[in-house]
Amino acid sequence: FMSPTYLGIPLIAVALTLPWILFPTPSARWLNNRLITLQGWFINRFTQQLLLPLNLGGHKWAALLTSLMLFLITLNMLGLLPYTFTPTTQLSLNMGLAVPLWLATVIIGMRNQPTAALGHLLPEGTPVPLIPVLIIIETISLFIRPLALGVRLTANLTAGHLLIQLIATAAFVLLPLMPTVAILTSIVLFLLTLLEIAVAMIQAYVFVLLLSLYLQENV
Repeated sequence: FMSPTYLGIPLIAVALTLPWILFPTPSARWLNNRLITLQGWFINRFTQQLLLPLNLGGHKWAALLTSLMLFLITLNMLGLLPYTFTPTTQLSLNMGLAVPLWLATVIIGMRNQPTAALGHLLPEGTPVPLIPVLIIIETISLFIRPLALGVRLTANLTAGHLLIQLIATAAFVLLPLMPTVAILTSIVLFLLTLLEIAVAMIQAYVFVLLLSLYLQENV
């Protein structure tokens, strides 16, 4: 799981800059081509869906959350290609994204509505003897949120990549020995690859969705 380097260049840096090069940019013309129109429609629909539960104060995050979603989905999808490196399998990168964004939502809550933000630590109608215990539990659960965000993304993508690697190796080894079993294994590999494409898209969406839910609590 080390970040590989090639000719002294860390591949994580190349992989992180690649998504921004791949997306088509709008031209100065009055009418855009079909690809950019489709891309614009998708981004608008996604942003609309994401900001539905948020009030107007949270709408300032629209550009940040949509950009993060596109960035993660592209990194995850590119990592499924052969001879590529997936930066989102590195816990350091995922925590680097999760911790500052989670902390920003907490700080916004503490600044705008400190009473309501601290009120989340104690559910209403709690019996008096349970109050200290519940405050400790809720505080721990609050601080576990960024860890859960980062680890979920890392674990899902790493597990998928490992499974693909193991089944592909098995199919390759079994081909000269048991061709029928190798073909069956290859079919499983193809189905798993389709599943991984879905996982790559869903995990990016879940990461951003959870951030928007944390933001919703605090605005």
